[in-house]
Amino acid sequence: MLRQIFDFVSSLKLTIICLAAALVLVFFGTIAQVYMSGHQAQESFFQSIFVWWPAGPHGKFPVFPGGHLLGGVLLINLITAHLRRFRWTWSKFGIHLTHIGLIVMLAGGLFTDLFAIESYMTLAPGETKDYSEDSRKVELAVIDESDPELDQVTAIPQGLLLRGGTIEHGSLPFRIIVRHFYQNSRVQMLDKAGPNAVPAATQGVGSRVALLELPPATAEDDIDSPSLVVEIVPIPTGSAVTADSLGSWLISGQLGAPQTFAYAGKTWRLELRLARYYKPYSLTLQKITHETYTGTDKAKNYASRVTLVDPRRNENRDVLIYMNYPLRYSGETYYQNSLGKGDTTTTLQVVHNPTFVAPYVACVIVGAGLLIQFAFHFAGFTRRRKTATAS
Repeated sequence: MLRQIFDFVSSLKLTIICLAAALVLVFFGTIAQVYMSGHQAQESFFQSIFVWWPAGPHGKFPVFPGGHLLGGVLLINLITAHLRRFRWTWSKFGIHLTHIGLIVMLAGGLFTDLFAIESYMTLAPGETKDYSEDSRKVELAVIDESDPELDQVTAIPQGLLLRGGTIEHGSLPFRIIVRHFYQNSRVQMLDKAGPNAVPAATQGVGSRVALLELPPATAEDDIDSPSLVVEIVPIPTGSAVTADSLGSWLISGQLGAPQTFAYAGKTWRLELRLARYYKPYSLTLQKITHETYTGTDKAKNYASRVTLVDPRRNENRDVLIYMNYPLRYSGETYYQNSLGKGDTTTTLQVVHNPTFVAPYVACVIVGAGLLIQFAFHFAGFTRRRKTATAS
């Protein structure tokens, strides 16, 4: 039985099935971009185990293997096929190298999809930051403002907010109960939301507004406007057995300001913000350069001069980042992405990809394998020709 499974996993038949399925996946993933954004199509078709079909109130069910599943199966198929047919001879050395290069390429692509992180850092001249922000994920920041010199921040990632339920953390004297997380929403004043509208929350601004849930944004230039409703429940301490709820709060970027409340002699702020990735170093924007072609508004070059400060490594130097000339530092790459209106800000794309060298290594190995294999065949052809000429 195990032998039959191994034979199938390492068979050329499975390779053809996976390649044919990949062609179908690419076709429908491309068509799907008519109805959803490129990022959503990429996540739904190519960065998933299965392609899911929504079934209304009954949830969803898988209808086709996704990119991660097909890539993983192809990787296993290639490795097992190589092991099954491996016969060491110098004449096959080039083929072995080529297979190893393809394995490195497939594995590198899979690990990039799983572990690479893309974020952005927006800076104004003179501004210093030690974090970048994810443009598609948010986090709930619970901030203790009692210390006038230093805020204590507890960040709750979007994954926990999506699960709902009760969240506890050692730095907080209360529980946070996630009542509802809205991926996309619109806030309306109660008097304009219709006769059946109800307040989104019981405390703060949420008690005076209604919240309308919207479908996820699909246009390439549109972005979701997430909102969150949470209930704050104190954790019983001392002889107290129960504690009364402090009420529910609406947290949304549409409100224009974070929500605050007082508890345990402290002032707490609730803020739904873009997820942050903190660095052990900082960047300070010194200057923005924006050059255009003469007589046009078409960008010729735009660049940012930043000061990199890293106390761990005694780094303190100026770096020029411009198009096709990124800053690579501490496992991350900073690309010049865009400039704000009137060149008042610059936005750097920050890419953390632990396997970024895999494609280069794979191409070198595959190229070397093909050259070696060609050299073996050319040498054999030359010998046969000399033999034929001599006879």
